[in-house]
Amino acid sequence: MTDVRDEAAATARPEQRANSDSGFIWYELITPDPAGAKAFYDAVVGWNIDGESNFPNGYRMIGRSDGKAAGGLLPLTDEMQRHGARPTWLGYLYVEDVDASVRAIEEDGGKTFMPPFDIPDIGRVAMVADPQGAPFYIMKPAPPEDQPDGQSDVFSPTEVERCAWNELCTTNLEAARRFYPNHFGWKLGDVMPMGPMGDYQFIEQGGRMIGAMFAPPGRPPAWRFCFRVENLERSIEAVNSGGGEILFGPTEVPGGGRIIQANDPQGAFFMIIEGGQ
Repeated sequence: MTDVRDEAAATARPEQRANSDSGFIWYELITPDPAGAKAFYDAVVGWNIDGESNFPNGYRMIGRSDGKAAGGLLPLTDEMQRHGARPTWLGYLYVEDVDASVRAIEEDGGKTFMPPFDIPDIGRVAMVADPQGAPFYIMKPAPPEDQPDGQSDVFSPTEVERCAWNELCTTNLEAARRFYPNHFGWKLGDVMPMGPMGDYQFIEQGGRMIGAMFAPPGRPPAWRFCFRVENLERSIEAVNSGGGEILFGPTEVPGGGRIIQANDPQGAFFMIIEGGQ
């Protein structure tokens, strides 16, 4: 796919590429029912979401069985819903300068949903959207950081209870191919034709494949996340018994894994995978 890579490189503006090699450092579930989400995801993925919050806004940590965090849970309030927020998973991308990144994203046609703000002892954060409307956070963690390059271990293609795949649904694949490499230093990998669904464009960050982007007809722009589990059949049973809805699968994917797409009981979309890699 040399032509696609050359096009992305040719259209990249230097001022937009300050945040070279930026990856996902956090995942967040926004839900109106934290207790219900805990019961559901603890059973489906194997997490241990905090039963109570130690933060003023009700934020809870999503604990892994190794004692570390897989992400966080933010309660979806009535006020947030009145402003259009819905149950969803969102990702955080590392940047060196949140304010500069917001300006560059806006200049490139993106939008700001939440302007930059500081979380004491945590870092500086903003919520933005790409030009097609897919929302995500950008963040500069406060020092001392867990990793010297600002990365974290919440993403892993191989480890259970972590996000194993980041998938962008967009309405304009060519625009996404330009936007994300420009702002986050990603590389465009191979392309897998998917018939009526169009091209499935693999993306690489830091020398490893982290996900893909595609433009399926009739789907709203959004980042979607796939979490790795030990036993897919057990997870499927937990989805069904816990009030979730399986939308697709189980089916095999390239690399030998099996995957399902589902909604949790509150309506947030997610994917889970077993095997492969």
